[in-house]
Amino acid sequence: MYFRNHQRYFILALITIVLAFSTGDRATLSVAGAGMSKELGLTPVQMGWLFSSFAWAYVLAHIPAGWLVDKLGAKRTVIGGLVLWSLCTMFMGAAGWFASAFAALLVLRFLLGTFEAPVGPASARVIAAWFPAAERGMAGAIFNSAQYVSLAFFTPLMGWLDHKFGWEHVFSVMGGLGLLLALLWSRTYHVPTEHPKLTKDEFELMRAGGALVELPASGTGGTAKAVAKDPNAPGILDLFRSRMLSGIFLAQYCITAITWFFVSWFPTYLVKERGMTILTAGFVASIPAIAGFLGGVSTGFISDWLLKRTGSLTIARKVPTTIGLLLTAAMIGCNYVESDALVIALMSLAFFGKGFGSLGWTIVADTAPRQMIGLTGGVFNAIGNTAGITTPVVIGYILSATGSFQGALVYVGLHGMVAVASYWLIVGRIERFEIKPRVPADLIKVASVQG
Repeated sequence: MYFRNHQRYFILALITIVLAFSTGDRATLSVAGAGMSKELGLTPVQMGWLFSSFAWAYVLAHIPAGWLVDKLGAKRTVIGGLVLWSLCTMFMGAAGWFASAFAALLVLRFLLGTFEAPVGPASARVIAAWFPAAERGMAGAIFNSAQYVSLAFFTPLMGWLDHKFGWEHVFSVMGGLGLLLALLWSRTYHVPTEHPKLTKDEFELMRAGGALVELPASGTGGTAKAVAKDPNAPGILDLFRSRMLSGIFLAQYCITAITWFFVSWFPTYLVKERGMTILTAGFVASIPAIAGFLGGVSTGFISDWLLKRTGSLTIARKVPTTIGLLLTAAMIGCNYVESDALVIALMSLAFFGKGFGSLGWTIVADTAPRQMIGLTGGVFNAIGNTAGITTPVVIGYILSATGSFQGALVYVGLHGMVAVASYWLIVGRIERFEIKPRVPADLIKVASVQG
């Protein structure tokens, strides 16, 4: 009976699993990278560009992906994305068959980033439709925790596959599992108004709490065609009229830079800087990921608790974000300790903080204009993931120039401080941004004549 009246939690679990696979597939290269680079003769700079090529596509595809999510809905865009990115993952295991393995991997990583782009905008639409405002902190935090679950679960699995069968099978197994997930999503995801198991009581509870339950399976509602024909309809540039949203976008760039260190160079750091085997590194890398998961889940409940106690979205979202992001600087301390245990402890503290400070998707659901939720999510994630373009490449050049990760840890660790400054100096009050319709030029002329 409990589960019957809580279908929204099943939907949350479903979208969380999708993000976990998305994160896992983009991290395949970080685990397989040591063996792959040795066998295929790839340099650190080439590996940096391979990590970065995913992010180039991910960033460029996010805005069209957000538009596509608003037009076609979450169900169809996620199905298409899952199938296509899983096939790309599988083909990466055959990179050695091509005349230029580096060129083949560069193209496949670019396509992987393109096809994973709808996940973020789709999740913003799903959370806004299925969860009342008082539960969005929890929902957004659990969804965001998927990246940590992914690293904690898939990194050891991929390390074992690499050790036991070879780096090629990291890609083939992950791609095959993704195709099975696409089948599950296609059969079980529905919008609230079409869900066969959603009770009337739960539907009304969601609607009364501010969930956008009447968002259709595709489009933006009954006024979609009118909006599309209206030359004064809101567009991307309207989002940047909001100082609040601009600050949120900047902070997300900094937070994502920290994420990209963990999903790109961290296993290599453990192997090359700390002298671990790839099998050991796969399991050790899961420890900070578990800490990030604990931070990511706990912050949602604490944020919602603060919202109930204070009635202020600003306090409820900013306080946990600030505490968490201040902790991320702990990774810089790894430059000053010798013990591997202390290194993992400091990395775990930093990743816990990163998880605790990552309320971005919740804040997007709180602040995005009602008629542009998917597009706002696309812009938010696109700007955030430009860090995926810069971070792996900068680290690659730092390693090439110094032969050490010390400068890389400082570079990554300072990003949390910039994100905190953005939230307090730029963002201001957290509230839904309402885009006011622009007045047509002919009406302005009439008004001036009458005046």
